[in-house]
Amino acid sequence: MKKFQFLIILMTGLVTFSSHAAVKIEHWQTTSGSRVYFVENHDLPILDMSVGFPAGSARNTSETAGLAGVTLHMMSLGAASMNEEEITNAFADIGAEKGGSLDADQASFSLRTLASEKDKALTVFNKILHQPDFPQAVLAREKTRIIAGLQEDETQPESIVNKAFMQALYGKHPYGLPDSGEVNTIEAIKREDLQAFYQQYYSAKSSVIALIGDVTNAEAREIAEKVSAGLPQTAAVGALPKVSLPTAAYKQEISHPASQAHILLGYPGITRGDADYFPLYVGNYILGGGGFVSRLTEEVREKRGLVYSVYSYFIPMAEQGPFQVGLQTKKEQADEALKVVNETLANFMKNGVTAQELQAAKSNITGGFPMRLDSNRDILGYLSMIGFYGLPLTYLDDFNQEVNKLTAVQIKDAFTRRLKVDHFVSVIVGAQ
Repeated sequence: MKKFQFLIILMTGLVTFSSHAAVKIEHWQTTSGSRVYFVENHDLPILDMSVGFPAGSARNTSETAGLAGVTLHMMSLGAASMNEEEITNAFADIGAEKGGSLDADQASFSLRTLASEKDKALTVFNKILHQPDFPQAVLAREKTRIIAGLQEDETQPESIVNKAFMQALYGKHPYGLPDSGEVNTIEAIKREDLQAFYQQYYSAKSSVIALIGDVTNAEAREIAEKVSAGLPQTAAVGALPKVSLPTAAYKQEISHPASQAHILLGYPGITRGDADYFPLYVGNYILGGGGFVSRLTEEVREKRGLVYSVYSYFIPMAEQGPFQVGLQTKKEQADEALKVVNETLANFMKNGVTAQELQAAKSNITGGFPMRLDSNRDILGYLSMIGFYGLPLTYLDDFNQEVNKLTAVQIKDAFTRRLKVDHFVSVIVGAQ
């Protein structure tokens, strides 16, 4: 019955803040050093929380690629002598949802539960965070499954082009490592490796706890203290190395029997909290981030019919994440499509954006921004991001203002300084 009621709540009660309501973020630090970000909201009887760590794939080395992902995955498959079935059933019995995610910068766990069941949900959630068992038999099983997936990925052009692009763009920087690892590195992972990685990178001092929902400040502080106190009390995790920028253009062609050529090109872009974030974000909306109204779509798809879709985006990260342009086209059209993309980029860099394009972009971005804050879960994602990357607590309140005050001159200046088109990295999988 409880699970049914919970589903009804999820389906009917997503909207938690009006488009005009400010999000009041409270922030503090636990006794053990975790940073906490909290929004109190009693509109729904639900608690959403996440715990993030600087334990992403960039903490791997070429010899340990995949270790971060396997560690995160295995933590939910056995903890405090509970096996994976017992953990799954414990959450299901109270209608709670547990999740996990990994990118290059961060590993995180999330929990959604009815506020009335939070104590039961947090008991199991904390076991996963505090006492992972890393069962040997489960590890052997999961390594076999992961290796099978990697072998399948090696045949897929989408996987091949993404892996090759990041390696070409970042070289020996850990951002160039494959998130999921390689067959040989996964085979080599031992239980002791998982334990050591957990102790080093799941440190309380480097963790970020985000909470939103039907709890008071006092309750949130108690929850955060318990989460933080049970984490490894090891040294704070250091920063990632700086990214080296390409000094010349690079093009890689990889043969593949697929009928379509998969193309990625780009350049190291920006960090989270970068001073150029807003001019580059809005400018890219016009260039290739605005879907069917973008410059790239107009030139490559509408005028020439070379692709169904083409896109560009910046991925801000702890260090300079990629600026990336992506498209698929017929093999025999790959060179032509890439030429048009490069010409469109060059024209954009040289001439900038028009007043009409800029106004339309501002209207679309700011008009759609409230939709990014229409549920507790959405806001939780922003809380986690603000905390992990040290963004201002006023980030959400300031977003539309920062967009609206931009000028065409600022956009052109930012793109000129930050993107060197003649040093772009290009990868084509399925070239003629």
